[in-house]
Amino acid sequence: MILTNLLNSKIFVIFIIPFLLGAITVFGFQPYNLSFVNFFSFSILLYLISLIKKKTQSKYRIRKSNFYFFYLGCSFGFGFFLLGNYWISISLTHDIAFQKLIPFALLLIPLFLSLFFGLAISIIGNFCEKKIYFILFFSLVFSIFEFLRGNLLTGFPWNLFAYTWSWSTASIQILSIIGSYSLSLISLTLFCIPFLFFQKKIFKENVIFLIIFLVFIFANYTYGFNKISNSHYKFDENVSLKIVSPNFSLVDYNDTPEIEQLERLIKISNPEKKKKTVFIWPEGIFYESYLKDIQQYKSLFKEKFSNNHLIILGINNFFDEPETQNTKYFNSLVVLDNQLEILSVYNKVNLVPFGEFLPFEKILTKFGIKKVTQGYNSFTAGKERKIINLGTEFNNKLVLPLICYEIIYSGKIKTKGQTPDVVINISEDAWFGKSIGPYQHFAKAVYRSIEEGVFIARSANKGVSAFINPYGKVIKSLNTGESGNIEMKFPSFSNPTLFSNYGNKIFYLIIFLYMLLILILKKYKI
Repeated sequence: MILTNLLNSKIFVIFIIPFLLGAITVFGFQPYNLSFVNFFSFSILLYLISLIKKKTQSKYRIRKSNFYFFYLGCSFGFGFFLLGNYWISISLTHDIAFQKLIPFALLLIPLFLSLFFGLAISIIGNFCEKKIYFILFFSLVFSIFEFLRGNLLTGFPWNLFAYTWSWSTASIQILSIIGSYSLSLISLTLFCIPFLFFQKKIFKENVIFLIIFLVFIFANYTYGFNKISNSHYKFDENVSLKIVSPNFSLVDYNDTPEIEQLERLIKISNPEKKKKTVFIWPEGIFYESYLKDIQQYKSLFKEKFSNNHLIILGINNFFDEPETQNTKYFNSLVVLDNQLEILSVYNKVNLVPFGEFLPFEKILTKFGIKKVTQGYNSFTAGKERKIINLGTEFNNKLVLPLICYEIIYSGKIKTKGQTPDVVINISEDAWFGKSIGPYQHFAKAVYRSIEEGVFIARSANKGVSAFINPYGKVIKSLNTGESGNIEMKFPSFSNPTLFSNYGNKIFYLIIFLYMLLILILKKYKI
């Protein structure tokens, strides 16, 4: 009786239940990894869609149904993004000037992102049936909007539903063939299958469809397990790679002179002068100096490091354009020797909106609004991401640089033909405190390693720092809150994956196959 009354309540069905379902779905991702909740949340979501469709079949009410579907999708998305991305607002707590904006960031970002779910379900809703073709149609449209979310404007491909399998490296080896967007599409189809059994009669075709997916799960796991078991790669025994994680807080940056922080960081790095080593420091270590200022520390580096050492780190950089009389600022990754000579500079290509650049800057600056990171001026995006050759002294080892957020972009890490021995990802995760953000951020690095078939060396202050092999296995790591260093021999590039050659073109192919299946199954009312 109570349940019947609740299901007859428009507010409960369209707003409250979907919001709770979206919030529960977050537990399917890092650091919780409860993938089974997706079977519950998506099946109930489809049930609500069918309920709205049933209640809006009359001519008078059918015009309203698209709005109801849109509101339902937005409610589900709002719960999902509010609980899954609340950590973004923590970055505003570190500067008193931004603290008043926390409620807006906490609510407006999830509201905006929820529009993608709302639009997807508004398209899907009126086709809802307990049929296999509808399950495929729902998964297809939802995944296309996930792809749009990850690529429109600057894109925000955070917590694609493929990431719910991050706990099982064997299950995600298929990423090397199809990538994250395709795995999300297949995963959504799997999560929706229980909806087919929300009826009194069990149909033979639904059982067969379930069996097909169970066979696929088993075959996929077997493939992944065998791939990992037969994995092989080579290392350069003459060159070491050392990740350093200092566990500095943002308060340290404000209260401690930069020189003292550098001395602490060098001590944690523990350089051995006769050992050929490439050190990887996290993003944001130089917080008082720009790249052009660091020569002031030359004597310190010359004393502590030797000619056998290279240091890779993040630092802000700028240069003046005489012709325009403008100054361009960059978030950069640099390679330095022991005398702080600059061997290579990479300027970050994918910048974080509001974090590193201010959209509509000319308008918003009039209201005293600036980017969240240090400095008033917005960063300028770099033009391209090139392979860095560390030189003959380091056996011409090749590295591909990524700064922080850039690791989240599936299919956009390296171009065809780039064969780095290691991808170096530096990050400053102290912005997000003791939240779920740093764990979710790290999961993205694991997925990129499998997709691209590369080693990843990740140095993240206050985040998870690790060596990840091309099969997504974490070889060595430092957890959030840990200070120290981890070291291994420099890896050598092995073989590119299918995905690294074709990227998201494979996703387009799977979309076409889904469309073909939908048309065939709909024709036969399956």
